[in-house]
Amino acid sequence: MKTNRLITRVVLLVSLISLFNDVASEMLYPIMPVFLRSIGFTIAWIGILEGVAEATAGLSKGYFGNLSDRMGRRLPFIQFGYVLSALAKPLMVLFVHPIWIFLVRTTDRLAKGIRTSARDAILSDEATPGTKGKVFGFHRALDTVGACIGPVLALLYLWIRPGDYKMLFVIAFVPGIIAVLLTFFIKEKRHDFKPTRGKGFFGYLGYWKRASREYKLLVIGLLFFALMNSSDAFLLLALKQAGFSDTYMVGFYIFYNLAFALLAFPAGMLADRVGLRSIVVVGLIIFGVVYSLMGFIHGLVGFGILFFFYGFYSASTEGISKAWITNLAEKNEIATAIGFYTSMLSISTLISSSMAGLLWVIFGMKAMFLISGIGALLAAVYLTAIPLKKLHAQKA
Repeated sequence: MKTNRLITRVVLLVSLISLFNDVASEMLYPIMPVFLRSIGFTIAWIGILEGVAEATAGLSKGYFGNLSDRMGRRLPFIQFGYVLSALAKPLMVLFVHPIWIFLVRTTDRLAKGIRTSARDAILSDEATPGTKGKVFGFHRALDTVGACIGPVLALLYLWIRPGDYKMLFVIAFVPGIIAVLLTFFIKEKRHDFKPTRGKGFFGYLGYWKRASREYKLLVIGLLFFALMNSSDAFLLLALKQAGFSDTYMVGFYIFYNLAFALLAFPAGMLADRVGLRSIVVVGLIIFGVVYSLMGFIHGLVGFGILFFFYGFYSASTEGISKAWITNLAEKNEIATAIGFYTSMLSISTLISSSMAGLLWVIFGMKAMFLISGIGALLAAVYLTAIPLKKLHAQKA
């Protein structure tokens, strides 16, 4: 039975775990390219490393989501995933050999793949169809608070100890291990799931054949948008091209995460009232406007407004789209449904970032952002137009 409380003990714990893990990860995000360059990695090798790491995370989300459903367990995947992630950070600087760096970085992203689908499934299990927007919004809010704290801590440390990148990887182990310890306070509900289908590493791909029509229509729209989207690194490159310093770049990144964190829970609450579809569509429209204007803005205030609304877009889509997906999946296949989507999302993001880079080089920054903005608006029109019977039945 579900508790009447909106934010249950499990939801709070999972959200705090994500917060501490993101503090650890985001401490390293701004300095990772600089560290890799300092130990001899070229830009090309950094791109290959990150591409392999993200592909590993993406493909493994589907497999481990499906395995979680087949076992009827969530907690072991959450715990193991966060343990691997915490250990990978200090191990990154143990040796500087390229093969070791590839192994550890890939392990860190594999850890994300192991835990993500099971974590989202346990959040879904703590909510009803009418409260999933709030639950997923609350989780995204705390998760993103960690993404605000991490870069701030990194900036403060590097202000005191300039260039001491290696020590940051060791310091990041502390919030990472706190996240691990919090997982042992979660009490998982026992499930009597019928064993779901799809054995083997790519067995989760078979979910598409048995998924509901509503799920397929939704995922097609979300993946089309993902192909129009690209890495946030391009937003930071736009700032660089406008003449802003590295400090301002990190500052804008923190400001975006702060807006995201502050708006995620209210967006989730509103989504439960007016419908998940409505808020996701609004988020895509905001994205379209922000990206369409990004190549034409130059001043501090203008970029500040765009980054605030970009935070609004993230708050309106990231957690809420997952909440929407869980409402369209059978209870015993929620982790598989999320795993399939997030796997395809990772692949789409890799493709879109590569395409965005080519568009930037061939046609220029303005054209790249305009094409992405128009694509997002087309995705919003599609999601508005498609018939989703279950969506209306659950007011989702």
